[in-house]
Amino acid sequence: MYRKLVDMHVHTDNSPDGHHSAMFMCEKAELMGVRALAFTDHCEIDTYTKEKYDLRFKQSYFEVSKAQSAFRGKVLVLKGIELAQGHYDKGLTDSVLSKYDFDVVTGSIHALRKSTDFCHLDGYNEENVRSYTEKYLREIYNMVKWGSFDVLAHLTYPFRYFYQKAGIDVDINDYSAQVDEILSLLAEKEKALEINTAGLRQPINRLSPEKDTVKRFRELGGKYVTFGSDAHYADDICAGIDEAYGAMFEAGFREFTIYQKRTPILMPIE
Repeated sequence: MYRKLVDMHVHTDNSPDGHHSAMFMCEKAELMGVRALAFTDHCEIDTYTKEKYDLRFKQSYFEVSKAQSAFRGKVLVLKGIELAQGHYDKGLTDSVLSKYDFDVVTGSIHALRKSTDFCHLDGYNEENVRSYTEKYLREIYNMVKWGSFDVLAHLTYPFRYFYQKAGIDVDINDYSAQVDEILSLLAEKEKALEINTAGLRQPINRLSPEKDTVKRFRELGGKYVTFGSDAHYADDICAGIDEAYGAMFEAGFREFTIYQKRTPILMPIE
């Protein structure tokens, strides 16, 4: 078992699908011996006004700041954001990022343009899953090219729903050219690749991305990898950390990364 319990991707009840407060999650983290915890509540740029993310995130930042003060010297509480679809409206995104003093900005894509989150879509089949995957990876590349984030979250995000809803098991190697473009650009821009363990708690039962993709990132010059449980419940903080650290180590990494004030800090994998 790895000793350094550090989780760079957790959600409070200020995320629409979160369940516990920042204070409660910090209490749980302290009991577990967690050294650092990054709160990255959702901020979906394409539905920012409609779903009131302006109000949600203001409250999230306030509560995380309180938890940071309350747990100083006990748990390193980091202020972050999961910025989804940020490049769809760069002006709005710049405005959001300028309002807050973040430790880490996690970039993700949950929905294609003029669509809805993959978790809410139905009617998946072999043909449209290939189309969705190609479009999704194209948007990931565009987001990385834009680059106003620190960590690329759950690279294979929609795969969990293709499998859960239609039993379609996507092989990322079928899209190796697109994935290599993403990983190469991610490395060139010195961004981090997240190893997300939420899939281990879902029917797909795998890391996002898996070890071979993490290894390929290193081969293409990637330097920074982070661990994120993507916990929406306090009990899931650091869930899957052994599997994630193991994948990093087997891929050739000897250090993982945390962020403070948007600066990467390397820590040895033990």
